[in-house]
Amino acid sequence: MTPAANPFLSPSTLPYQLPPFLEIAEEHYAPAFEQGMAEHLAEVEEIAGNPEPPTFENTIEALERSGEILDRVSTVFYNQASSHATPGIQEIQKGITPRLAKHADAITLNAKLFARIQAVEAEDDEQRWLLDRYVTDFTRAGALLAPEDQERLKLLNERLSTLATDFQQNLLADTNDRAVVVDDAAELDGLTSDTVEGLRENAKARDLDGKYLITLVLPTSQPYLTELTDRSLRQRLHEASTGRGGANAELITEIARLRQERAVLLGYANHAEYVLADQTAKTTQAVSDMLDRLVPPAVANARKEQADLEEIAGHAVQAWDWPFYAEKVRKARYDIDSARMRPYFELDTVLKQGVFYAATRLYGITFTEREDLHGYHPDVRVFEVFDEDGTPIGLFLGDFYARASKRGGAWMNSLVKQSSLTGAKPVVMNNLNIVKGEPTLMTFDEVNTMFHEFGHALHALFSDVRFPRFSGTAVPRDFVEYPSQVNEMWATDPEILANYAKHHETGEPMPQDLVDRMLETQKFNQGFATVEYLAATLLDWAWHTSYTGGGAEEFEAEALRTAGVDVPAVPPRYRSTYFAHIWSSGYSAGYYSYIWSEVLDADTVEWFAENGGLRRENGDKFRKELLSKGGSVDALTAFRNFRGRDPRIEPLLDRRGLL
Repeated sequence: MTPAANPFLSPSTLPYQLPPFLEIAEEHYAPAFEQGMAEHLAEVEEIAGNPEPPTFENTIEALERSGEILDRVSTVFYNQASSHATPGIQEIQKGITPRLAKHADAITLNAKLFARIQAVEAEDDEQRWLLDRYVTDFTRAGALLAPEDQERLKLLNERLSTLATDFQQNLLADTNDRAVVVDDAAELDGLTSDTVEGLRENAKARDLDGKYLITLVLPTSQPYLTELTDRSLRQRLHEASTGRGGANAELITEIARLRQERAVLLGYANHAEYVLADQTAKTTQAVSDMLDRLVPPAVANARKEQADLEEIAGHAVQAWDWPFYAEKVRKARYDIDSARMRPYFELDTVLKQGVFYAATRLYGITFTEREDLHGYHPDVRVFEVFDEDGTPIGLFLGDFYARASKRGGAWMNSLVKQSSLTGAKPVVMNNLNIVKGEPTLMTFDEVNTMFHEFGHALHALFSDVRFPRFSGTAVPRDFVEYPSQVNEMWATDPEILANYAKHHETGEPMPQDLVDRMLETQKFNQGFATVEYLAATLLDWAWHTSYTGGGAEEFEAEALRTAGVDVPAVPPRYRSTYFAHIWSSGYSAGYYSYIWSEVLDADTVEWFAENGGLRRENGDKFRKELLSKGGSVDALTAFRNFRGRDPRIEPLLDRRGLL
């Protein structure tokens, strides 16, 4: 293949360097990875071997500019591996992932390069911060280890990368295989006719004509459990969900063992200690103290909620019963049900009149759909984003629909990172998993998720940093969820909600009494929500602080008992064998970060309320002091500069009904 035939080997000529998806074919990936790694290593060797004295420009800036081809192909490939994983993509992923681990080690364990980095002197605060990050990154990657320990580290990193890929692909296949087939529409009693028709189309797409197919979402609790009246079908659906990932049981025990070995090799007591050393929490004790404070009141709330549900049900409530009877209580207590709300949440209206409108009101930015630009799948939509004065900011891509080739959950990716050093403007991607329909009607949870993920997108779109290393969401893992969680507040802001919560057929706004009752339910079922989250968090914590051996199922059961969150009717949000966050998505020993970030989020929501809420002045301050900074300053320093003080936990406890 000639270089001209491979679109990755030269910068994209499309607006904002949007990857030329219509030109990209699967056969382009492997050659681009090969050339990208080769050129990157050559650039690194040239930097390390430079006979000139090390300066910030010829060493650190040169590293920031290096690896362009590899960066282009990697960002596109790994987004597609998550969003549209064809068999060909999966095969490439299996081969390339361990090689990329070796490639990273070849750079961070390059002694000449590290010596040169250590000899650099910075001239300003941003340079000093970047230089400190490079020294920290290389040290944490093993640059100071003895040669024989570095060789062992390389083997560990390569094996761990392979296991993570195997986990991801096993889970995708098993999630598809365990979709629940329903023969008789009568079993689907409780679902709307539009939903039933969608399940019929799901089955038809898999050559199951005349049947109905309920596909699984990533968390344990499945959306239709709130509506299905057939208890046996609810049980089937729940057990299909919790049974996922059997092929991963041995993988995760090996991953846990190897992460522990690597942490000890690098001088830490365990993997959690290694991870926390470079997060805002800093110590495992800080995280343990927070979790210990949350567990007792959350479990007490959940047990009280369970007693209330069992009084209505007239029998012991199992995990597959809880969402159904919680919905009954919600209806009885607040005269509201999820099915009645869905017609007011049509996807396109939520996106344009909700998510985009909130960003316009708060930050002054506007959006223009670019139908002349394309993504990697026909479902992907492309929007150009402009500042209030018409200055172009970047591109936002939305891939909102579920499909068999997409992993579960919702996430954000940067396809092009903002940097004044390279002159690049941001190209940002949001992925959700909403079942496609005509029209596509959403649950309020899905609405909230759309606002959440767009909060990540704003973090990247508003990035105003010099160096690519600091662009957008390049912040500590336990800080990255903070801006996205703040953006959820606008989903229920009265002005924003009134603008998007409109009946998809009549255009009538959601009745105010329904709005009021929906808002009143915000603290409803918080015992369940908090315990299912904490159970998953504490599983992650146990795997990365105390695992010493044994089977996955036995370890999980003991970990939940020890942590005090063994509540059978409230299973963890993710059981170990399908806990993609911690085994294949970068959240190992970091799932606590959602609630750690929520402390900052709840405190920030309180600040907005104190300062008049949806006002441009407030948005401008949040953008300037926090969103634009990316990783260019210490994360908690950015928070203090915005809030004027350290964060307080009380707003979070109040939000979750735990005071």
